Amino acid sequence: MEAVRSYVFPEHFPSDGCMPEIEKGLGAICKDRVQDPSGTAKAFADRLPFIKESLHGDVAAVAHIDPAGTGEDEIILCYPAITAMLHYRTAHELYRLGIPILPRLITEAAHSLTGIDIHPAASIGEHFAIDHGTGIVIGETTVIGNGVTLYQGVTLGAKNFTYGPDGRPLNIPRHPVLEDGVTVYSGASILGRITIGHDSIIGGNVWLTESVPPRSRILQGKAVRMVEFEDGAGI
Repeated sequence: MEAVRSYVFPEHFPSDGCMPEIEKGLGAICKDRVQDPSGTAKAFADRLPFIKESLHGDVAAVAHIDPAGTGEDEIILCYPAITAMLHYRTAHELYRLGIPILPRLITEAAHSLTGIDIHPAASIGEHFAIDHGTGIVIGETTVIGNGVTLYQGVTLGAKNFTYGPDGRPLNIPRHPVLEDGVTVYSGASILGRITIGHDSIIGGNVWLTESVPPRSRILQGKAVRMVEFEDGAGI
């Protein structure tokens, strides 16, 4: 269990109070391993090759968009996007298998390390690229297709909540769907259960709450003015 503590949490993370939940999650795996060889543990083990291949695709996607990377070794060892995706893809498989708490603990550890907040229930396709990444938020019911690129500060969030009779918010689809080949530039907020059509580009700092068709180009409503200053004017 000490090895689990050191892997899941960085030293500064307040892990002591969380360890019972980690033990509970691991206990579910270990119990299945002993009592049912075809249960949860085997199902997770069967997904390890898929996780590996998905991460290879994520590394290739980052290399494709970032000329600053000198090679895959640098991207794997230095880029926060790969740290975040390693945690997310592992946590997502555990989430799909019904493991409690542990998937969220894993992604929150990555959030603490990288500033990239991905809920383990979100669905993310192959060849997913994050550039820089700080401040990215990907909500629980988000669906992301293949070949999607996000830049720093992007929020894929909920616009509002639907409440049940008990006054608590309902856990229903409330985050965006990004189809294949979408690129979202820094600072954009895409909110609500809307669909961004394939191969669309969403510009920086855009606030978007309506679906857009494939191959859309969405920019800020007010154009930026280019002005030349002479002799210190405007400083």
